[in-house]
Amino acid sequence: MNSSSLLPDASSVPLKDYADHHDADLALKLYDLRREAVMRESRTALVSKFLPASWDDVLAVTKPDHPLNAAFRQCATYWEMAYAMARHGVMHGEFLMESSGEGLLLFTRIEPWLEQYRQHVGNPLAFRNAEWVAKETELGRQIAERFRKRVRAHLDAAKAATS
Repeated sequence: MNSSSLLPDASSVPLKDYADHHDADLALKLYDLRREAVMRESRTALVSKFLPASWDDVLAVTKPDHPLNAAFRQCATYWEMAYAMARHGVMHGEFLMESSGEGLLLFTRIEPWLEQYRQHVGNPLAFRNAEWVAKETELGRQIAERFRKRVRAHLDAAKAATS
C-alpha cells in the first residue's frame, strides 16, 4: 500500500478556520505532557542520540533491546497523537505547529526510510500524522524543510566519513 494513498486529500479533512481558546487549552495540555520527566528524558535522548545514517540504524531502534527503543516509541506515539489533532480538525494546524515542530525532527530523521519502516513494523499508517502536517500545513512544510536540510547534512557527513 502506497503511503500517499493513506493521506487524505486536504480538501476532505474538516480543518479549523481559526484557532480559538480550545486550541490554546489543548496546546497547554500538550506542553504539560512534554514536560513530564520520562517524556523529557526520552525527547532529550532522541534529539541528541538518534541520528540514523542508514536503514540499519533505523531498524536497530525498533528492536526492544536497543537503548533508545522505549524513548523512540514514546516520542513517536506522542507526536502522532498531537499531529492527529490537526489532521482531524480538532486543533488548528498552523496554531499547533507554532509550538510543536519538534516532532518533525523525528519524522525527518525517519523519512528517508519511511516506506521501509512502515513495511518492517507492519504498519502502513506509521508517521502518517507527522507526514500530513509536514505536507499540509504551511509552518509544517517550513519546519520539515529546515529539518530535512539538517538530515541531509548529517547523511552527507556520514557518507563522507565512510568514503
